[in-house]
Amino acid sequence: MSTQTSQRISLTAIRAWSVILLAMTSTVVIAQWPAELPTSGGRPTLSPLLKKVTPAVVNVGVKGATSRRNNPLYNDPFFRRFFNVPEQAPSRPRQSVGSGVIINADEGYVLTNHHVINNADEITVTLSDGREFTAELIGSDEGTDVALLQVDADNLNELKLGDSDSVEVGDFVVAIGNPFGLGQTVTSGIVSALGRSGLNIDYEDFIQTDASINPGNSGGALIDFDGNLIGINTAIIAPSGGNVGIGFAIPAKIAKGIVSQLVEFGGVKRGVLGVMITTVTPALAEALDLDVENGALINQVVEESAAEAAGLQAGDVVIAVDGTPIDTAADLRNRIGMKRVGDDVDLKIIRDGKNKSINAKVGEPGATTLAGGTKIEKLKGAEFTNIPPEHPQQGQIDGVLVTTVESGSPAARSGLRQNDIVQAVNNRNVRSVDDLASVLENVSSTVVLKIRRGSSTIVIAIQ
Repeated sequence: MSTQTSQRISLTAIRAWSVILLAMTSTVVIAQWPAELPTSGGRPTLSPLLKKVTPAVVNVGVKGATSRRNNPLYNDPFFRRFFNVPEQAPSRPRQSVGSGVIINADEGYVLTNHHVINNADEITVTLSDGREFTAELIGSDEGTDVALLQVDADNLNELKLGDSDSVEVGDFVVAIGNPFGLGQTVTSGIVSALGRSGLNIDYEDFIQTDASINPGNSGGALIDFDGNLIGINTAIIAPSGGNVGIGFAIPAKIAKGIVSQLVEFGGVKRGVLGVMITTVTPALAEALDLDVENGALINQVVEESAAEAAGLQAGDVVIAVDGTPIDTAADLRNRIGMKRVGDDVDLKIIRDGKNKSINAKVGEPGATTLAGGTKIEKLKGAEFTNIPPEHPQQGQIDGVLVTTVESGSPAARSGLRQNDIVQAVNNRNVRSVDDLASVLENVSSTVVLKIRRGSSTIVIAIQ
C-alpha cells in the first residue's frame, strides 16, 4: 500500500515553515534517561514498558478517491466538445497510511485523527501481531481532529486515556506509530511545551514534544514513561517534510471528552456561551485597572444567548472555568467548546474590580460564536457629538454619540460604528465630548471603550 504525504497547513507564528498533519505513524528518540528506568545488561531500557503498550498501537490504512487537478482548459466548452473531454477531471485512487490507538479492547474502539480517515471509502486496521480488520467509522470531529473507529476482533490490547492535565514541560515521553508506512516505530523525547496553538485547527491546546514524529504518525500514541496515554500525535512543523523536533499531540483530556460524544451521538454537539472575547494582556489589564494579567475580556454578549441568560455582561473578565484558570481567550473558547449543550459551567469573573461567580448553562451553537477581539494602533476616522435632544435615548443613558465612521479608517477597523454611544473609557464614564477628550488625553496606552449599540452593550479594546 502506498503512503500519502499528509496535508500541510501554515503555522502563523513561523512563516517559512509548514505544519504537516501526519496521515501515517509515530517515532521516538531517547533524550536523557531517568534514573528509575529498568536496566538490561547494565544498560537502561524502555523494552519492558514497550512490550506492554505497543500492542495497543495499530496501523490505519485508508482507501478512497480524490479528484485530479482540474486543467483550466476543462472550463472551455469548445475544448471539451472538440476533444470529447468530460466537464470534471476524473478521480484517482487514494491510499494512505496512518496510526491509531486501541482505547477499549472490549468494544474494539480505535482512536485516530479526523484527517487520517477523512473522505475514506474503506478503512483497514492492522494490529501489531499482523491481523487485519475492516474498521467502522463511529464518528469524527474536524474541530479537534479526532476520529473513532471500531473493529470486531478478540484478544485486543488497550491503552486507557490518561490525565494529560498532570503533564509538565520536561516530562519524558514516548511516541509510537507508523512513519512513512514503514511499520510500527518507537521514539522518545520530552514534553517541550504545553498549550500550543496556531495550527489552524478549531480547538487547539496541543502538547509539543521533541520525540521524533514523521508523516504517518498521525493518530499514534504519545505516552509517559509509566505507560499512560497522554496524547494522540497529530502534526509536526516540517520545512522539508521530515522531523525537526517539533511535534504536536492532542491532549488525552480533550480526546476523552470527544470520544464520549462520538460514541453517544456519532458526532459532537458542541455548545457555546454566545460572547465575543479578547485575551487580557498586561496593557489591557492596566487600562482596566485589573489585579490580574490573564483572562478573557467579554467584548459583547449575544442577545438571547446562554451568556445573556446567565447574566454575563460586556466588560466582564473571565478568569476561571470550573475552577481552572483561564489565561487567554483561546483557553475559554476551548473549555466551552469541549462542553455539551446543556452542561452547567461555573465561571469566575471580575466585574467592576470585584470577583464574582456566575453559573451558566452552555447553549446551542448559533450564527455568532466565540471570536477574538480586534487590535489596532490608533483611533482615527470617527466624529463624535453630544447626544442630541431628538435622539431616542436622550435622557435615558449618558454618553457620546458616534456621528460618522470613515470606511477603512482605524476607527472602523476597531469596530466602531455610526450611532454607537460611547459610555466609558477605561472604566471612566463620559457624558460629553469634552469628557471624552479629557479622558483620552490621560490614556497613554490601551483604550477600552464601553459602547451602547442598540439594546446591546459591547466593549472595544484599542491597543
